Amino acid sequence: MRLALCVLWLGVAPMNAVAAELTSSCDDQLTVRDSEGRLLVAIPMPPGAGWCMAWNHSVEGFEVLDCYRHVEGQMVLERSHLPDFAAGLDHVPGRGRQVSDGQGGYWINDIDEAVPGNHYRLRVGAKRVDHRLVSRGKPTLERLVAAGRSCAAAWVEALPAQATPISLSDIAAGRLVSVGLEGRGVDDHGPG
Repeated sequence: MRLALCVLWLGVAPMNAVAAELTSSCDDQLTVRDSEGRLLVAIPMPPGAGWCMAWNHSVEGFEVLDCYRHVEGQMVLERSHLPDFAAGLDHVPGRGRQVSDGQGGYWINDIDEAVPGNHYRLRVGAKRVDHRLVSRGKPTLERLVAAGRSCAAAWVEALPAQATPISLSDIAAGRLVSVGLEGRGVDDHGPG
């Protein structure tokens, strides 16, 4: 019994420490809003944290990734993964550095472009395209969502219930949304 309690405590303590650390960053969120401005998804996104928008290519069906990070109040596109040179997917010279992924595809690294206004508009694809938010590094989106549950803010109601990936196609297929970084520590407070 004592061993079981010790194992339980060891498993809970690191999560509580992460939650306490992240709770201090409840001011900034990755948000998804519908065209009327209603909040559909909100996830705490402290400075330094990152995420990717993943989707399945509409013709070829493979996964494409655009990976972002919260950098000093800016939503920054850092890198993209493209598994093929399919229609509409190629590297633009002078925009990042293309490197092989070792499996026939490629990463475009070092894009490092701030997203204008800290948000972009997206027409969410059907389930076969499945636009979805996925984790990128530490802290994971799961940890950010768990930490967000202890935030005392109105946006907590928009925390996703499920673990990642967080499918935007499940909640807004065919609709225009705005994906953005919002909050007190963010240069522009979201969609305008």
